[in-house]
This record gives sequence, C-alpha cells and structure tokens, in this order.
Amino acid sequence: MGKIKKAFFCQSCGTQSPKWVGKCNSCNEWNTYVEEIIEKDAQKGAYVSTKSAPKVVPIQEIANQKTIRYKTPEKEFNRVLGGGLVPGSICLFGGEPGIGKSTLLLQLALKWNGIKLLYVSGEESSQQIKMRADRIGFSNTECLVLAETMLENILLQIEKHQPDILIIDSIQTLYSKIIDSASGSISQIRECASQLMRFAKETNTPVFLIGHITKEGQIAGPKVLEHMVDVVMQFEGDQNHLYRLLRSTKNRFGPTNEIGIYQMNISGLAEVENPSDILLSSREETLSGSAIATSIEGLRVILVEIQALVSSAAYGTPQRSSTSFDNRRLNMLLAVLEKRCGFKLAMKDVFINIAGGIKMEDPAMDLAIVAAILSSNEDIPVNPQLAFAAEIGLSGEIRPVRKIEERILEADKLGFKEIFISKYNSSDIENIQYALKVHTVGKVEEVYQKLFG
Repeated sequence: MGKIKKAFFCQSCGTQSPKWVGKCNSCNEWNTYVEEIIEKDAQKGAYVSTKSAPKVVPIQEIANQKTIRYKTPEKEFNRVLGGGLVPGSICLFGGEPGIGKSTLLLQLALKWNGIKLLYVSGEESSQQIKMRADRIGFSNTECLVLAETMLENILLQIEKHQPDILIIDSIQTLYSKIIDSASGSISQIRECASQLMRFAKETNTPVFLIGHITKEGQIAGPKVLEHMVDVVMQFEGDQNHLYRLLRSTKNRFGPTNEIGIYQMNISGLAEVENPSDILLSSREETLSGSAIATSIEGLRVILVEIQALVSSAAYGTPQRSSTSFDNRRLNMLLAVLEKRCGFKLAMKDVFINIAGGIKMEDPAMDLAIVAAILSSNEDIPVNPQLAFAAEIGLSGEIRPVRKIEERILEADKLGFKEIFISKYNSSDIENIQYALKVHTVGKVEEVYQKLFG
C-alpha cells in the first residue's frame, strides 16, 4: 500500500489546497472545496510508457514533417477540425445534455468505413448503443463497442484490439483504480485524461473525449483538462430548433473561427452545406421588422433573417430582449439610435430574434438589426431583395467590415438585387462589377432616407 495523501480541490476550477478554505483564491467561488484521497501506486495499473526518454535537440536539427490528417466522412466536421483529424490528437467534445454529442460521434464512427474505431461508453449499455445505431442507419463492420468505466480495463482492450481511433463517452464517467475517489471528481478526471493523453501521443491514435458541461455552460472538471487536450469543440443549439452548431474554441492544428452546421432529424444529424438557403426559405416577405444580414463564420458567408418587434411599453419600464444575439450590443445600438440619430425608442419595447435559432456574433449584422428595428417602428416592410453588411459605431457612423467581396457575392448568388455597405468599403470593390446594386452609406440617417423616404 502506497502512502495516502489527502488534499482539497476546488470543484469549480480544480485548484488544490492542503486544507479546507471557504473561498477559492483562484476563482473566488465559495464552498467549492472538497476533500479527496489521492493514492498513487505505479503497480496498480497506470498506463506505462514503452518509449525511451526523449533527447535534447537543437531546433535547427528538427526535421519538418508534413502533417497527415484522417479525413472524416463528415465535411462539416473536417471544416471545424481544420481539414481532418491529426494522428495522436485529443479532441474534447462538449455540449448540453440531449444536444446530440453521442449521436454525432456514433454516426461518425458508423460512416467511417475502412477505419477501426473503438467506441467506449460509460453511460449506456451495448444494447442502447445498438438501438441508436439502427436508428442512424449506417453500418461499419470495424466499429467496436465497449461498455466500461474502469480505465485500466479499457486500456487492456485497446492493447488487444489496437483501434485506429478511440471515442470515450464520457470522460466524467471513467475512473482509475490508482486514485481513491469517485468517478467525476477532479482528481479522477485529471488522472484519466492524462493517461489517455500519454496513450494518444505515444501510439499516434486520435482520441475523442465527450465531456459534460456545468449549468454555466463550461466543461465540467478542472480547467487544466482543456489545457491538456489539442482541440476543444462545442456542440451548441436550442433543443426547440432543428439546427446545431459545431464550434472549436481551441485548435492546435487549425482555425478556431470555423463552424459546422447540422440539422437534427429522425435518423440522426444531417449536414447543412448551404445554410443560407434553409434559413431564408420560410421567411414572410410582406411584414415589417424583417431584414437580411450577411454574417461570416470562419470562411463561410451565411445570410440570416433578423426579426424585430417594436411596440409601446405596456408596463412603464421598456423591455429589451434578444434571442441568439448579444443583449448588451442591442442596448448599445438602441442608445445610438436614440442619442445620435434622434429616433424616440426609449419608452418602447424592443425584441430581436435571429431566425433559425443560430447564434451569431458578427458585428456586420448591426446594420440589418437597425434596419429591422426602424422597419418595425415605422411599420413599413424592408424590400425583401435587399441585404445589409456593415457595423455601426457609437457616433452613428457606418463602419467597414472584413471580406466585403465574399458577402456581396453570396448575396448575389442567392438572388438579392441590392445590398447596403459602408462607404469606407468602397475602395475594396471599386474595380469589380456586380449584378446587384451596391449602396454605399456613411450614416444611419442615410439608410433611413433610402429605405423609408
């Protein structure tokens, strides 16, 4: 029996303390420290390295090697990963309960023919996974399933079957017998993740770790978990809508601004390759309070419908509410309209919604939001063949946005006849001819005059 060491860990951020304290000095949370017994014994089944110790090498003598990636059968997944899965990488996959994390990765495993995958589930039995696989409809004879939670048993099966890719569902359900604490605790998550990381790096086996999230939306466990892995992916979406967004908040092998869009249906998650067509297909073209914004997520241009409703405040205090858009930015835009442009909105309720439930943060949506608000306030519809692409500053000026050419081309491709952009973007397109008419404006008042006379 090794020496037993007791320590206290913050359940919020993972900070270790030799004694219990009421307030964590790291994250300032109260009553989050719990006692855990750590029992380290190398003979109890930890993953043992088979490689010799690395040597110190001058950086000039390190040979450049081209990174070979596994191309997954999902184009949206490849887009978010930066082109594919890098051998030896660890991807942490988080999302709310019921959002479709397990379904997406099981669907990936079933569609990936020619690759041996081991799907380890600590939450469901083999029969439950089989039922979901039958519903998805794909079949991969080299997709292996293991219902197990003890890490040492999982490593034995990995050594026996030697899969090309490993999927763990989920990291919070695993436990190692070298740690004397319950599964899901700070020390268990850290130890299991570190052993899987050593396995991935030494065998060049990609590993997917599905992670639970807290009520604040953060991945459960110590923050060091996100530092250990190579890629952190978030699967987002409103369960009341069909669409799901796959984002990477950390990626050592690619960009972090790309998104993948999926649509939930009976047989699983279907890729949405052209989201603009779907998001704009069911809009009502004769009502006021609607405008089209050109948003960019990574390298993809997405046209979304902005819906606004402005009405008199019924209870004295006006409400400002937004769905899938930053409420603080909405308040800023309303203040600009009130102070700089003279529109009397202080005593009116204002509600904003991005159709489809997809959350966007591109500042180029500002002009479309303002146009929708003014349209609802005046009760005059905006031309349905008109799009917007510009940011609004605090003085009411129309500011330029990046990649204006791509935004105009996407609007043109979808059949729009006109687009409003900032006059400061004129130099970017002065030598280009477009089929649609481009309006260049510098102030919100100019937009108002052109839209509503």
